[in-house]
Amino acid sequence: GRVDWMPARVLRFFDDVLGHSSNLRQEARVDDIVRQAMAKWPDVPNCFGWLALDRRGQWRLRTEFAQAHKLPGDPIRHAPLIDFIVRNYTHDDVGRWFFQNGPQRVFVELEYTPWIVRLVPDGELQTFRTTTGAAFAPTGCFADEHGNVLLSGRVAGQGEEDSIALLHDHDLDGFSGACDWHGDACGAALGVFHHDGRDIDIEPIAEAVEIFS
Repeated sequence: GRVDWMPARVLRFFDDVLGHSSNLRQEARVDDIVRQAMAKWPDVPNCFGWLALDRRGQWRLRTEFAQAHKLPGDPIRHAPLIDFIVRNYTHDDVGRWFFQNGPQRVFVELEYTPWIVRLVPDGELQTFRTTTGAAFAPTGCFADEHGNVLLSGRVAGQGEEDSIALLHDHDLDGFSGACDWHGDACGAALGVFHHDGRDIDIEPIAEAVEIFS
């Protein structure tokens, strides 16, 4: 079921993880902690509204006040906690993204997409990396009515399925420099993005998202 609060026992687990922050970089240790918590508390309800990912890849904690006033929430600065969130970040069968916080699924309020990517110089080339540090291999390119650029592609470590990522707005100029734009009267494609020896059509797409409900 849907709940908008975190049970006290789950908050205690969250605090316990922070208390072991020196061990959070050991993936096996974290996975073991999560598995043990899920086995101990198998019926913890899902949580909604408390965690958000904004358009610049910043994780945000949304308190009851932030939720009530539709605010983005406070940025999470604790690096080991961010690492823990990222390692346990995935989606369910209907495409909803969540962070497995021990026994509880904490579903993420996405300001736009589940991944944010940056253009990273690599010699004479430019590659893409998510704000979580994973390599990103684009397979498609889109631009919405507000000038946002989205890329379909594969995130390293996330299997073989394509996902969707928003290009960080600080990299729009660098992206545009690798494009030929057609203008308004040249068919469906808005232009061509030249990347890694490939020409990828830039297709129009409409933004359809509710910001921080």
